[in-house]
Amino acid sequence: MSNEIIRDDSPAEYNLSRRKVLLGGVVLIGSSYLGPTLPAWADSLQNASYTNQFMQLSTLLVNHKLDKNVGLRLAAAMQTSKMLTPQQVSDILAIANAKNAKIVEDFFPDIPAGPLKVAALDIISAWYKGVLVDAPDAEVFTYELALMYQPTIDVMTIPSYAISGPNGWTSHAPPLADMPEF
Repeated sequence: MSNEIIRDDSPAEYNLSRRKVLLGGVVLIGSSYLGPTLPAWADSLQNASYTNQFMQLSTLLVNHKLDKNVGLRLAAAMQTSKMLTPQQVSDILAIANAKNAKIVEDFFPDIPAGPLKVAALDIISAWYKGVLVDAPDAEVFTYELALMYQPTIDVMTIPSYAISGPNGWTSHAPPLADMPEF
């Protein structure tokens, strides 16, 4: 028999022992720490699926080697700005998968005119330009890795205030190429 005192005027299920109070406190404190992170954790899983699909679609739409970090930023920005929805990405991928597409020409004509075609063109445009919109105050997601910069990379320098070129902070510019000796 336990040493607990049971009162006649209180039902047994309302009786609080130290264990019940301690356990309740642990659950309350634990839920206050985990509560805010659970929706974020679920959102991060959903976002991971969206970004994976975005990169998969981008690889089909743009036949170049794409940088994953730039892709993550573009995917997030396009979704935040409502230029692209996860449903549109899924729908365009479904069209590509139905055609067993390996390159953009395999499925692009089958994308119906309207929001899906505009979304596909926006993705292509963002990868080439490195920005989402043509505006003076547009956020630049990439300059050096923008696909329209790649053909001229050997003759065009990135605009910079650095003395010796992009990301170079020395006072003397390095030589562009080895000069032939005669």
